[in-house]
Amino acid sequence: MKIFNSPFFTEVGDISRFTARFFREILKPKQEFEEFINQCYWIGYKSLTLVGITGFIMGLVLTIQSRPTLVEFGAVSMLPSMVSVSLVREITPVITALICAGKIGSGIGAELGSMRVTEQIDAMEVSGTNPFKYLVVTRVMASTLMVPLLTCLAIAISMYGGYLGVNIRGNVSWTLYWSQSFNILKFGDFIPSLIKTYFFGFAIGIIGCYKGYTSEKGTEGVGRSATTAVIVASLLVFIIDLIAVQITDLLGLT
Repeated sequence: MKIFNSPFFTEVGDISRFTARFFREILKPKQEFEEFINQCYWIGYKSLTLVGITGFIMGLVLTIQSRPTLVEFGAVSMLPSMVSVSLVREITPVITALICAGKIGSGIGAELGSMRVTEQIDAMEVSGTNPFKYLVVTRVMASTLMVPLLTCLAIAISMYGGYLGVNIRGNVSWTLYWSQSFNILKFGDFIPSLIKTYFFGFAIGIIGCYKGYTSEKGTEGVGRSATTAVIVASLLVFIIDLIAVQITDLLGLT
């Protein structure tokens, strides 16, 4: 059928083969541990400031925007609980993943794309080095590990931003705020939220690597690789989040 010969299905098939190759390569011996640590530094530590600032603003703005509505219903005392559940379950993991898709996905796509068009990857293959294992496996593993860690830090920072937001118009003590925040939270809020961030990180890493590793058409292709990596990775984040919410609902964890 013509529909299966469309560029969309061709792209899905290529990404699937690329992902299958990743799992084959990761099982082969001699892991590039030093390069993996280096990528953890660049992907994790170098993104910490941006993620932290974003998390703080999310918590602050959500609290300020939610307060007037709760005041109308006489439920302003529920503000810390509502903010903490919203941040932990959905807002912080998704926004952090989107930030990482923009920074990490585009960075990986541009870097590997530049190496492809300047024939550095071809030179690695000629020299006997496995470029896929050195360039792709390390970056995908680092992204899969670092995005959940960045999300955990963003949750903590966003909840602190919520504390400041509560006290802009009100007067809630430090102890009372955190007591109300954690009393409402359960493992059913933390665990699904954390698990799906691993899939976010994997999707961001694999898409960024795929777009960069298969880049073509010179410098124009590098820019296209970086741009499409962000778009596709962001779309996958929303799709994965939708699936995770449905699974969580079916398991009765909501």
